[in-house]
Formats: sequence, structure tokens, C-alpha cells
Amino acid sequence: MTEKRQLPRLFLMRHGETEWSLNGRHTGRSDIPLTQNGVEIIKKKAPHIAGPGKFLDPTQIGKVWISPRQRARKTFELLFDGHTHEFTPAEDDSSTCKGPGEPGVIHTTEEVAEWNYGDFEGLKPAEIQARKPGWAIWTDGCPGGESVEEMTARVDKVIAKVHEYHRQYFEEGHGKKDVMIFSHGHFSRVFISRWMEFTPALGTHFNVEAGGIALLCYNHRNLKEPALSGLNLFAFSPEHV
Repeated sequence: MTEKRQLPRLFLMRHGETEWSLNGRHTGRSDIPLTQNGVEIIKKKAPHIAGPGKFLDPTQIGKVWISPRQRARKTFELLFDGHTHEFTPAEDDSSTCKGPGEPGVIHTTEEVAEWNYGDFEGLKPAEIQARKPGWAIWTDGCPGGESVEEMTARVDKVIAKVHEYHRQYFEEGHGKKDVMIFSHGHFSRVFISRWMEFTPALGTHFNVEAGGIALLCYNHRNLKEPALSGLNLFAFSPEHV
């Protein structure tokens, strides 16, 4: 039966522009809003990429994970403005879309929140280096926040849930084919690395732009071959729409 089903996909989107994303401050648990420019960029691009039959088709998205930070939630709301009726809040962690014609299920959860920067929250890279010369998040983690191991475990847990949702759709016909996550920069970089079954440190080589979308799926119609198919899709300025 899998020959008749389209390959499931995951869209991983970093929130839009904020003041701290512009000036390079580490923004983890701080609840920083989008800039007005960030709002306008997403509003401008949304009609072109989100809607029935478009790149982000809400009728094909069965599950959505959203970070609790307002910058992630607002990005979701702006992107799917006029289509939010296609989604419903989850009743619990096990809630899932039952299939075509049913609304996609939204999980707002710390599982997809940004790396907890702990003592380095709100600091710029140069300020962190002044405090701890040679520091690298990929090997040292964040004192007072999440270690590399803790961040990896959290991301791996989400990936396992996505894989299982995709398996149920692809092999059993349950739910809809697509999943979407609205999250943050370092989370996305770790997620992409782990999706492709590499160590988190590979994330240092990925540039994840504010408002950009990563497309993650599978090679050869095989769920055992996770792949990155696109990075920073639609991460453009209003004048480029």
C-alpha cells in the first residue's frame, strides 16, 4: 500500500526576525517578540507559500509542534492566517490527526523550545568568549542551562515522535502525510544533524536563517533513510517576494 501514498515530509521553520536575532544575542527562554519587519516579511510571504494546494498545505499537515515562545507562536499564526481552522489544539501528548478531513493537531510544548542557554542567556558571542575563552556550545553546552547531552536527548525524543507519526501514515494510512515544527536556530541546527543521524556538532555547519524553512524527508521511499531536501527555503525579504 505504501506505493500509493506520497512520501511524508517534515517542515522545520525557525521563527521570524527579532531584535536579538538581528544583534546576535543568545535567545533561549527569553520571550522576545518579532520585530515589525519580521511580522511584515511573514505576512508578505504567507499567501505565496501557505494554503490549500501550496507548498505548505494545511489540509495535508496532520501534526504541528510549536515552541511556547511568542516569536514561534506568532510565526505560525501569521503564516497560516486565514487557515487556522484547519488546526486544533492537542488535548494531550498523544493527540493526533485521524486522517483526511480532520484538523491537524497543534502541540505547544517545551520539547521544541530553543536550547536553554542558562548563564549565557541574552549574551553576544564575544561577551561569552570574554567570560569563558574557547567556549563552543557544540562541545561545552551551557552552564546553568542544557548540556549537549540534554539537548540531544530532547531533540531525539521529538524525532522519534515524528518518525512514528510518519510510519503510521506511510505504512498504515493513519493521519496526514506532513508534519511541521515552529522553533528556533540552535534547536533547528541540532535537529537537522540528528535527523540525518549525525552528532549534534554537525549543526555548526548549518546556517539557519530567521523565517527560513528546512524540508526534511526520506530517500528512496524508505523511512530508514532520513534526508535533508531543503534549507532556508523562503527566507527572503519583502522586496524579494
